[in-house]
Amino acid sequence: MDIDVLTLFPEMIGPVVGASMLGRAAKNGILSVNVVNIRDFTQNKHRKTDDTPFGGGAGMVMSAQPVFDALRSVNAEQKRILYMSPRGRKLDRQLISDLSAEQKLVFLCGHYEGIDERIIDYWQPEEVSIGDYILTGGELAAMVVIDAVARLIPSVLGNAASHEEESVYSGLIEYPQYTKPRVYEGMEVPEVLLSGNHRQIHLWKFEKSCEITKERRPDLWQAFLKEERELDKEEKKILQKFRD
Repeated sequence: MDIDVLTLFPEMIGPVVGASMLGRAAKNGILSVNVVNIRDFTQNKHRKTDDTPFGGGAGMVMSAQPVFDALRSVNAEQKRILYMSPRGRKLDRQLISDLSAEQKLVFLCGHYEGIDERIIDYWQPEEVSIGDYILTGGELAAMVVIDAVARLIPSVLGNAASHEEESVYSGLIEYPQYTKPRVYEGMEVPEVLLSGNHRQIHLWKFEKSCEITKERRPDLWQAFLKEERELDKEEKKILQKFRD
């Protein structure tokens, strides 16, 4: 997957996309992230990329010209463009799954009070929000989306099934995890996880996921109950316990 990130602060992007899972994906040629500095395209001798809003109001607005030219420099008209915005569609697993199937993505990171509306009118980017709160700029939001999307690209994760078992993607919040030592400060690992009985371990994990999801995310729980899933007899018995 080839990703272009258009930003006023390129120094925010490099350390994240060059580390951990994203860094390995780039090193293996699975993911390519091209960071574009919008300031490089301004025609203002002071490298200014913003101005006061018409009609008044607080703050500054990113100007159309440098953003237009930055988008043209990456042939954005031939790619799927995402503009990180609090007024956009809320990021969810369906959108992440859709994006993971793309070959080319462009992320436009706004700043200040936003961008000139003519950028949106002309380029028609998909506006995406990661939550009902305001960040200083779109860079952090873009990196959240890139990280979430990259996890679904084949070969990025060491275990191809890993993301399917994780919270949200499975429909349930993930079960508790433990590692060595078996006992720490008097707290023991559940005995079933040490039994070697894979069937019992699976059922324990399923039950814990049901329990935690119902308690902490009733919205996910109700959605899980409505979905048609292939459950065996023992799984159905566990599920029924939490329905009652």
